[in-house]
Amino acid sequence: MSEVTIPQAASEPPPEETPPRRSFVDALRELGRNRTGAILLLVATVAAIVWANASAGGYEAFWETQLSIGVADLRLDFTLHSVVNDALMAMFFFTVGLEVRREFAIGELTSWSRALVPVAAALAGLAVPALLYVLVASGSGHEHAWGIVISTDTAFLVGALALVGPKVPGRLRVFLLALAVVDDIGALSIIALVYTQDFNPLPLAFAAVGLAGVYLTRYLRGGRGPVYATLAVFVWLCFLASGVHPTLAGVAIALLVPVYRPTRRDVEHALELARTFRQSPNSEYARQAANSLRESISINERLQSAWDPYIAYFVLPVFALANAGVHLSGEILQAAAVSSVTWGILAGLVVGKFVGVFGSTALLRALRVGEFGMGLTTARMAGGAALCGIGFTISLFIVDLAIDDPAAQNEARVGVLAASVVAFLLATVIFRISDAVAPQQRIGETLARPVDPARDHVFGPDDAEYTIVEYGDFQCPFCLKASGSIQEVHEVLGDRLRYAWRHAPLTQVHPNALAAAEASEAAALQGRFFEMERSLFADQDHLLPADISRRAVELGLDVDRFESDLTSAQVANRVRDDILDAEAMDITSTPTLFVNGRRHRGPFDARSLIRALQETAPAATDASDATAATAGSSSDPASRPVERRSEDVS
Repeated sequence: MSEVTIPQAASEPPPEETPPRRSFVDALRELGRNRTGAILLLVATVAAIVWANASAGGYEAFWETQLSIGVADLRLDFTLHSVVNDALMAMFFFTVGLEVRREFAIGELTSWSRALVPVAAALAGLAVPALLYVLVASGSGHEHAWGIVISTDTAFLVGALALVGPKVPGRLRVFLLALAVVDDIGALSIIALVYTQDFNPLPLAFAAVGLAGVYLTRYLRGGRGPVYATLAVFVWLCFLASGVHPTLAGVAIALLVPVYRPTRRDVEHALELARTFRQSPNSEYARQAANSLRESISINERLQSAWDPYIAYFVLPVFALANAGVHLSGEILQAAAVSSVTWGILAGLVVGKFVGVFGSTALLRALRVGEFGMGLTTARMAGGAALCGIGFTISLFIVDLAIDDPAAQNEARVGVLAASVVAFLLATVIFRISDAVAPQQRIGETLARPVDPARDHVFGPDDAEYTIVEYGDFQCPFCLKASGSIQEVHEVLGDRLRYAWRHAPLTQVHPNALAAAEASEAAALQGRFFEMERSLFADQDHLLPADISRRAVELGLDVDRFESDLTSAQVANRVRDDILDAEAMDITSTPTLFVNGRRHRGPFDARSLIRALQETAPAATDASDATAATAGSSSDPASRPVERRSEDVS
């Protein structure tokens, strides 16, 4: 091993900061909500089955209770069952539409290269199950009910992933949610095109006028909520009159609701009003500050956060209670056991979803097409593909649309319930086996993703003898100390060292860390990542939007472009990729350093880092080269090598 002059450390640096870090902003909160929602959905399903089998006709009689709404001759007649399936489920599909709109505007599906894998998996997961169902159910007279097997239940999917998935499912969860969005689009399109009866185009013309009003409502200065609500009811009634299933009105409305990331000006305005309220507390300033804070967040995201609990904790459980009441008498189970409809649904959901999703992703991986993030291993993709066979909500929904015969409906419901159970058990087995046969080594002890100069923020030559990768946080004082140590190491080693920075903001303890990370990425798009990095570290106490904008001016950036990039999906996804990589390696503190690909557990002063670099170097170099490098880097500042930087500007 080459010898290097090691500087004496003046003092040992403080220990690593070790507070727990959320996997990605609100991911754990969403995970907990989905787990609870999935449990409530399961409880409601069991309750429906018990109710349907415990009372002779009581279950059906209750949900067939007639309701009448209207004035004089203008009346609408419903059953309780249709209220649930036509009205409450419109709210569910509204939240689905909001998620679709968000993913394509600022989420995982903004870039074709990022979206290719989940989109391909979703399309194969729609086509293969439908084909299998038609093949198995051929001759039953219910081949047209293939729509039952096309959709995955997102609530159960995410809840099941939380219960039986791998320890760090972040990357798999992002992939499955993106897949579920495309899956939902396919299911909704099929409901509209295949399972619409008695179509009347005239009411849809009025619905189009209402939808135009929904779009224009964004330009109102205030009072948008009542306007949205009134137009939503009008559009829903028009869809109902047209013969198109009225739940699709929820999707159409949601796709017109604006979505955007908060801009610096909106955040600054909210902060100014909050300061004014603090200086002079009164109800008027409180109202203005609250309104400004609310308006800085897009209507789409406000509606999602407001509606999601009601959907998860009320709408979907009530839907399960109204639709999962399948009779399980010996005669019905015997009929289901020999029914091609039941077996077609089992084959479509369990086998078809697995083959479609896993087969398409395996093919893309083999062809090296599309982006597979770290953590999307073959075993995890297999487990996720198995979970996609849980087709509960929309599957039961389409049973009522596609099949009229009550006996066949019972057989179909048995198939949906059985397929969901089998898919869950299959996924559990796959995850448990993959965990058992995985290499028995601690997660995160080795760098999972090699340094890529085309993607990472790097200084130092590509063929450097030594490499340090830092997962850091711009608001963390220990990261600032580590950056000084790494600079000392660079002064000693010169071009023999390559350094790469990756993001791991501790959002629970550093509220401005995520914004600072995104600011550095926006600067990187103009080739100024390391300049912004030094600026952020130089004054960690001032990382508010105005401070970040001031730094952009000081660095000579194109400020308009910088502020536009700050709200772009490209910047947000770039930071999120690093965070998900950090989660996959169980990184919960900053700074976390990888020295020559191995996790550094000791102190991070220059002396310790150089010693670790020497001990873990992949190969020794000529001693004379080492002596020359040492002499040239540690004594004469003029002889130190010029820093070489590789920026991620794509």
